[in-house]
Amino acid sequence: MLVRVLGSAAGGGVPQWNCGCPCCRAVREGSRPCLPRTQSSIAISADHEQWFLVNASPDVRAQLEASPALLPAAGRATPLQGVLLTDAELDHALGLLLLREAESLELHATAAVHETLRTDNSLLATLQAYCPVKWREVVPGEDVALGNGLSYRAFDVPTTKRSRFGPDRGPGRVVGYRFTDERSGRAAVCLSGVQEITGQVREQLRDCTGLFIDGTCFSDDEMPRLGLASKTSREMGHLPMSGPGGSLEQLAELPIERKIYVHLNNTNPVLLDDSPERREVERLGFEIATDGTEVQIRP
Repeated sequence: MLVRVLGSAAGGGVPQWNCGCPCCRAVREGSRPCLPRTQSSIAISADHEQWFLVNASPDVRAQLEASPALLPAAGRATPLQGVLLTDAELDHALGLLLLREAESLELHATAAVHETLRTDNSLLATLQAYCPVKWREVVPGEDVALGNGLSYRAFDVPTTKRSRFGPDRGPGRVVGYRFTDERSGRAAVCLSGVQEITGQVREQLRDCTGLFIDGTCFSDDEMPRLGLASKTSREMGHLPMSGPGGSLEQLAELPIERKIYVHLNNTNPVLLDDSPERREVERLGFEIATDGTEVQIRP
């Protein structure tokens, strides 16, 4: 099984067009080592021939063009088989519109996410005016075969973050995905958004080989401290890396071969290759994803 990080940043990318934080300035000016990054999306395949996306970011066209394995060899027979959504956030779903040239598109999403995208902002109605969309309902706890030796199980990731769309504007629906290579039994977990690592979430991490985990903010007060937002990381629906109860503290001792932070906000100092925060994360055995990071989950 091969997992490719197409985009490693949170919404807005790095640099973000309206931001002059230290990381965004470093990329623009070249004053410190900091790579540009596109918005969060992951591609996964069991055979290097059929591929599935976890989320479709607004940068999806450029991400696919930078990934030869996901491009057609001839004609328009694309290796891309479908898209799995973790939630209804625009930075995870807006790229669906950029896939409108497809002959058809298979979309895996929970009923709540599908309803949000189908009604309030009419994203799916717009997409379906260009290509047929086949919706496959994601039901947490059910094993789903994707074909060619790849399957997934979705699981609930509790959040208090309120949905911007939908009929009631209540807390949104977020899921993580545990992918399994059916030939080897080895698994990779994609968890690009997590507010709390509950017992149920932790159970899905058990004996996985690769973990792609939400790394939005390094510290809980990161955005308010920089004067860029009033909400903390947790209030925005993202567990910070550091501090009591942070993901570093909770996950450092888990025996997972590859623990990789994705969905990195432009304010996160770990994006700076020479920062003390970056050194601390790596010292604890975690990696910081870049666009194009690949992980081979071997038998």
